[in-house]
Amino acid sequence: MIEVVKPKFLSFICTTAHPAGCEELVRRQIDYVKSMPPTGQKRKVLVIGSSTGYGLSSRICAAWADGSPTIGVCFEKQAFKKRTATAGWYNTAAFEKFAAEDGLYAKTINGDAFSKEVKDKTVELIKKDWGKADVVIYSLAAPRRTMADGTVYSSVLKTKDRPFTSKNLDIGKRKITQSTILPANAEEIEATIKVMGGEDWYEWMHTLKAAGVLADDAVTVAYSYIGPELTYPIYFDGTIGQAKKHLYETALKLQEEGMNAYISVNKALVTQSSAAIPIVPLYLSILYKVMKEAGVHEGTIEQMYRLWHDQLSSDAPKTDAPARIRLDDYEMRPDIQEKVMEGWNAVSDDNLTEYTDIDGYWEDLYQMFGFGFDHVDYDAAVETAQPIPSVEA
Repeated sequence: MIEVVKPKFLSFICTTAHPAGCEELVRRQIDYVKSMPPTGQKRKVLVIGSSTGYGLSSRICAAWADGSPTIGVCFEKQAFKKRTATAGWYNTAAFEKFAAEDGLYAKTINGDAFSKEVKDKTVELIKKDWGKADVVIYSLAAPRRTMADGTVYSSVLKTKDRPFTSKNLDIGKRKITQSTILPANAEEIEATIKVMGGEDWYEWMHTLKAAGVLADDAVTVAYSYIGPELTYPIYFDGTIGQAKKHLYETALKLQEEGMNAYISVNKALVTQSSAAIPIVPLYLSILYKVMKEAGVHEGTIEQMYRLWHDQLSSDAPKTDAPARIRLDDYEMRPDIQEKVMEGWNAVSDDNLTEYTDIDGYWEDLYQMFGFGFDHVDYDAAVETAQPIPSVEA
């Protein structure tokens, strides 16, 4: 369908995506990587959760920093009637378009990455086209997981032990508010670990290994976040944090079994899910202001290029603890966190623009869905049914 596409938000959730804008987002990330020194490793790279955020940037770095063939696994929806495709669908279509123009192998499997069916399809594709994979990136982000027996687990954003009240930012109303988060029960904590922990990563790695499609020296990396003590009650010590601890324990378990497995602790960035976590929008908007003024702000592509160039291109990635890479080093610098706390304590409705980068927050949120880019004509009608040439549903 050819139509004019405008952003439609329900709270912090955008229900539309712009194909030309998403292509611009992918193009800019590719241009950034092309402007940086190449790694030239040319490894066969599988990215699980490849269509948005850190996963998309990982795939771009693999392709244009390494010159690597890539297989992406994602779960996105094509346009249907008056509904646009998801942003991740358009991102993937753009990625494959640019990869084809530059002569790079790129194929995508679209489906539920938690499922045995998608794992088996991935194994078949690797066997047919590659033989073995050298790098496996696990960047899956999903609100729920359906098990083989039909049981559905849903993740929750709650504290672990007791209610927690703190200031927050209503990004839509541009107001400082207060939010109270109630503690999760044992079943909710377990469900969040099932969805966001390391169990599925472990299953992926053992499926690949059992099928003989992992190179002997293959490296696998999953992504995590720790953050400052300010956010601990809702993040590090909350339900999400319990899942991330399980993810880290999984990396250690994989290492004990002889695999080169790592967790990369990345910087806090605007995502659709982070907008839903109380405290985080205010923390992020202050952090953006401080890091931009210090000249150390990074988006997903800058973070992933550092991972690719500085860590995954060396024989032994630098770690601060067993199996743990820290890419949040700029965010967690003492001078940065000191300035963030100053802003946190001083911010009010009257001085919001002085202490926060709320406009930068909104810019990132819009651009995730292909909106807010210069040189994209948002008044022009576009074809919303964009194909992904290689996609296997």
